[in-house]
Amino acid sequence: MVVGSVAAENQILAGLPEPELARMVDLLEPVDAALREPVYEPGQPIEHLYFPVGAVFSLVAGREGTRVEVSTIGREGVVGLPVFLGARLSAHHAFCQVPGAALRMESAAMVEFLTTSDGALHERLHRYTQAVIVQLAQSVACNQLHRAEQRAARWLLMTRDRVATDTFPLTQEFLAQMLGTRRATVSEVAQRLQNAGLITYRRGVITIRDAAGLEATSCGCYRLVTDEYSRLL
Repeated sequence: MVVGSVAAENQILAGLPEPELARMVDLLEPVDAALREPVYEPGQPIEHLYFPVGAVFSLVAGREGTRVEVSTIGREGVVGLPVFLGARLSAHHAFCQVPGAALRMESAAMVEFLTTSDGALHERLHRYTQAVIVQLAQSVACNQLHRAEQRAARWLLMTRDRVATDTFPLTQEFLAQMLGTRRATVSEVAQRLQNAGLITYRRGVITIRDAAGLEATSCGCYRLVTDEYSRLL
């Protein structure tokens, strides 16, 4: 894997000036993130940051069995944002949601790089932080105000955007955990979406057939968050 060319697939890295990106490339290690591979745990040091280029990661709150997703991170961002904000620990879990490629960087290397960078990475990460704040706040409102079918449609669309493909692995059990609802509810929702011709679901793999129709089914949270990322990054 040629790190320099792969870095262009991550929106934060792609926006850096060539000299700054060239310096950063030497600190990035290409990795293949496996399904449910942990990145960091609550109260534990964040050893690495991950810039996804194909993988998708989840940031979740709560304990085992009662976890709810608060943020999805793909090629638009970075996993390990607390390091940029001056913290080495997090109150949340972070793990791989959809397996795929990412560029990994040691936290200590990031801290040192930020002290000597030209400022472009600072600006990109500040903008990304603002987009994440909007996403976190909207997720709280969405989980309280919107029906499971709307939230499932939003989640599927956001995952599609982050993997840049209409087909990706997903179990109903996993989606239920991410939405904080019962598996039976997710099964009913998936069946309705499939009957409407919006998705197909087979053997743990989702294929989105009608993205526009799925967005019409979703709540307005999807478009609000998506537009915010586009505006800032």
